[in-house]
Amino acid sequence: MVSRVIPVDPFDLVLFGATGDLAQRKILPGLYHRFEVGQMPDKARIIGTARSDMDSDGFRDLLRASMQKFAPSFKKDTLDRFLKQVEYVPVDALGDAGWKALGKSLRNDAVRAFYLSVSPSLFSGIAQRLHDHGMATPDSRIVVEKPFGHDLASAKALNEGLRACFEEHQIYRIDHYLGKETVQNLMALRFANSLFEPLWNSTHVDHVQITVAETVGVEGRGAYYDQSGAMRDMIQNHLVQLLCLTAMEPPSKFSSNAVRDEKVKVIEALEPVAQADIARGQYRADKGEGGYVDHVGDPASRTESYIALKVHVGNWRWAGVPFYLRTGKRLRARESEIAVFFRDPPHTIFPNVGPLHGNVLVIRLQPDEGITLRTTIKEPGQGGFRLSDVALDMSFADALGNDSQSPDAYERLIMDVIRGDQTLFMRGDEAEAAWAWVDPIIHGWEERGDRPSRYDQGSSGPEEALMLMHRDGRRWRQIGR
Repeated sequence: MVSRVIPVDPFDLVLFGATGDLAQRKILPGLYHRFEVGQMPDKARIIGTARSDMDSDGFRDLLRASMQKFAPSFKKDTLDRFLKQVEYVPVDALGDAGWKALGKSLRNDAVRAFYLSVSPSLFSGIAQRLHDHGMATPDSRIVVEKPFGHDLASAKALNEGLRACFEEHQIYRIDHYLGKETVQNLMALRFANSLFEPLWNSTHVDHVQITVAETVGVEGRGAYYDQSGAMRDMIQNHLVQLLCLTAMEPPSKFSSNAVRDEKVKVIEALEPVAQADIARGQYRADKGEGGYVDHVGDPASRTESYIALKVHVGNWRWAGVPFYLRTGKRLRARESEIAVFFRDPPHTIFPNVGPLHGNVLVIRLQPDEGITLRTTIKEPGQGGFRLSDVALDMSFADALGNDSQSPDAYERLIMDVIRGDQTLFMRGDEAEAAWAWVDPIIHGWEERGDRPSRYDQGSSGPEEALMLMHRDGRRWRQIGR
């Protein structure tokens, strides 16, 4: 199968924080790949901005070095053509320097997008200056990175600052998890097939597990992470988004507001989480490798590097079905997946075969994107009737061929910005609803003074997370199986 590449309209993309790590590691290499496959037109331009005092040639040299590090498979002649569409204008984000020059560099006959790859504390100030200098036209778009707030109050303040200068339909709150091919295929799996949707409810689903496991620690970003923790850094955005796509009702149509309306309904239906349904942990030092408290430089830190939650969606479709969410650092393997466990058959006609294990649908997000359905069959051969579990496995790389390498999530989402498609971006009320659910959970353990449990690096997390499942008669899927 060959994927179609549909070019976008000519655009001016202004990238604030263009000399930063995210821009050099992900955003700019992603734009190069879209240029390489023909999706970024020749009349498109990328205008990097930052406080660094350099000219366009110096910025191109910096980008060329980044490409050698983060996208070494680039083609020299293609990169040379790409760099001709790249410019640089030094701008003081919160001062007056550079704004007039930036405004003069923009065209009136091209899609205009502003990507804020900067600290959230700069969002409102940059938006205001874009507005004051006449660059925030009615057709322009503004993209903001996570974290979108630290709590409900700060999220509301950010929304107010952006909406003072841009309309909601112009604001793109990016979550790169939603750009993953398999995440979008979850919607196709549910709503483009008649097979699963009749079973997608409490009558047939026993429980759902959503896992985002990482092997890396917090070294290099300990100061930021210790003010955030796994709940704010991962649950509030990434895992809640995955839960929404799993639990949402079918939208009336595949449009940005119809999809996001259903996601908001899921978040608003999330029930409060009891203390007994929370497990928090910090990875401990191991074999000469520092632990979490060493990496953040605070032996008394109470911030979690791991969290597991038992969550309920309070509506008719999911009444009584628990959603188990877990994410953590320094775990056994890098793995992200959604596993839907269907109920066992109500009656077995096969004597002396032991307990049946039921069917499990697994949507793998990383590292090997694909879908697996575990089914029960008869073991082949003589000597009685024996049952065995087998997997119907579909890897995107195998099923669609090596030529159909999925684009990076940032590539897809940036092209959606240029097209004006907000389907895979969070709406303001969606972000606020997520914080409204998360805040009481965090306040609860802060008021109690709870300390995270310690867990070994390279494990599946703290013992309390295992007990969270065991007392319900269930088990987590093994990480790194």
